[in-house]
Amino acid sequence: LISVKASKEDIVPAGGEKDEDSLKEEPWETALKTTVVEMEVGEFQGHRVSMWDLLHSRYIPEENRKELLELYQAGELTLEQVKTVVTTIVTKAEAARAEQLANANSLRAETVVAEAEHIHLQED
Repeated sequence: LISVKASKEDIVPAGGEKDEDSLKEEPWETALKTTVVEMEVGEFQGHRVSMWDLLHSRYIPEENRKELLELYQAGELTLEQVKTVVTTIVTKAEAARAEQLANANSLRAETVVAEAEHIHLQED
């Protein structure tokens, strides 16, 4: 007969779940995850995206995200205000990126034209 002792780490609470408190979300977090917006720019174009995903996207710098979350948690910003700020940041960031791409493409085109003109002048 062999007996095995279980260590405290091996014991799982009834239902197979870990500590229930660690699984519960804060109401503000749930609100951000369930509030979705339809974005018309960037990688989110044509998709419904949760405010949570937008806040954690590459468009929102970490410092801004932390500040927005703190103000929202403190009740200084409403969910609607957070939504407005976040969608504005994403829209402006994507517009700036599109403008940079357009300028870069324009510069490349000008360089090609200048090189072609230079070659043409040398032939004459």
